[in-house]
Amino acid sequence: MSNGAQALIRTLVDAGITTCFTNPGTSEMHFVAALDSVPEMRAVLALFEGVATGAADGYARMADKPAATLLHLGCGLGNGLANLHNARKGRVPMLNIVGDHATYHTQFDAQLQSDIETVARNVSPWVRTSKSTQDLCKDAAEAIGVCQGPPGQVATLILPADVSWGEGGVPAAPPKITPPKPADDATVAAIAQALQGGGKKAILLGGRALREPALMAVARIAAKTGAKLFAEVFPTRIERGAGLPPVERIAYLAELASVQLSGLDHLILVDAKPPVSFFAYPGKKSYLVPEGCQLHTLAAFTQDVIGSLDKLAKAVNAGQTKPVLQAPRRPGRPRGKFTADKVCKAIGQLMPDNAILVDEAQTSGIMLPMYTAGAPRHDVITLTGGAIGQGLPNAVGAAIACPDRKVIALAGDGSAMYTIQALWTQAREKLDVINIIFNNRSYAILNVELRRVGASGAGDKAKAQLDLRTPPIDFVQLAQGMGVAAKRATTTDEFLAAFEHALRTPGPHLIEAIVPPA
Repeated sequence: MSNGAQALIRTLVDAGITTCFTNPGTSEMHFVAALDSVPEMRAVLALFEGVATGAADGYARMADKPAATLLHLGCGLGNGLANLHNARKGRVPMLNIVGDHATYHTQFDAQLQSDIETVARNVSPWVRTSKSTQDLCKDAAEAIGVCQGPPGQVATLILPADVSWGEGGVPAAPPKITPPKPADDATVAAIAQALQGGGKKAILLGGRALREPALMAVARIAAKTGAKLFAEVFPTRIERGAGLPPVERIAYLAELASVQLSGLDHLILVDAKPPVSFFAYPGKKSYLVPEGCQLHTLAAFTQDVIGSLDKLAKAVNAGQTKPVLQAPRRPGRPRGKFTADKVCKAIGQLMPDNAILVDEAQTSGIMLPMYTAGAPRHDVITLTGGAIGQGLPNAVGAAIACPDRKVIALAGDGSAMYTIQALWTQAREKLDVINIIFNNRSYAILNVELRRVGASGAGDKAKAQLDLRTPPIDFVQLAQGMGVAAKRATTTDEFLAAFEHALRTPGPHLIEAIVPPA
């Protein structure tokens, strides 16, 4: 007879969840022991919960299926919240399993007792505490169905210790997935009329609309109607490179985004929300859709993106229209003074076919989209929720989901320090990841924001809160201390040599690029 934990893991595996990123404690020990009873489940240890949640996020983005996390009580879940926030904003499917005290123990308000459900609801639309071993697997199957969506969601299943160790667990069947429906005929007809009429038109793509099948369909529509193609500021995952339609991302800076969207008469949303600025700024608009622009939604988060685009393509007679595709192009080897832009140019010149770029470069990565536009086919994962510390953990998950692909993770020095423990997991799992740390010894993006928000009176004390020069962070020693081969680059030639070595040598690498602030 199975206990609850054994039956739960079997339920996960039968539903296709075969990877669990863990940072367990005492309340999760029966789940940990049960891992050996279900060999199909891969368990990956993280030294910090934010690495576990970020890795599960990166895994799901690239595997197109959920991963699980195993977290210890409310405190452990709280440590993982920032990357769960990023996953929620990216509509990424993920199942958190959070251990809790035994049901009869909670009355004593022990030292680690907390309200886990309240913590979870910040990032998880579906939250449930399983009350019995007999109900556990039914709850798990429901959670799996919810997190798979559409839209993808973070689901949190709270597992009391006695429910986990209780006997009589029975695995549940995988949830039945109801296929999403495409846009209705009236919506498609109205949008087709807008696209075929006069005025300036654009289509804003997000989520599932930034993958090849949808991109090819929407590129034919754009070529037929003259609509401009935009992507969300920070896409969950976008397929790019030679042979795919080029799509312009909305700028992070609201001032630039307003220029991009200026003069639009019609904006069509496909698995995306209307563009807004990241923050409020004195005297500037937060809602970026131009005045007088008519907003249309072709496919909401719950709808069939491909089916909706196919219907629209037929409605505008774009089925046989030749889409505009990105021509192959490399930017050339960088030369001269070493800067962040030279790093981006080197990536565009040298990156291999089918690479995965995990982009948390912040200000240092401004030129990355331009330099990689014509590179061989690749995927880009971005900072969907804006909570830094996503990049290195995302790379862990992406590398486990796609072990035959080279993963290149770009992070700022401040961002990298949030979840630097991800390097240890990369070494432990022997993952093929190149971590590039832009060390400009500054929270450079915040120096920009200090000026943009109009904060007055910022002197030495204020600026010191954004400065990382003293003491200098040594990423080479940090990486080597966690088992990752590392080199420092202070010149363009040094970076090229280190990058080429990492490209031809399997396993995790770190390159610390000492660059001036962008």
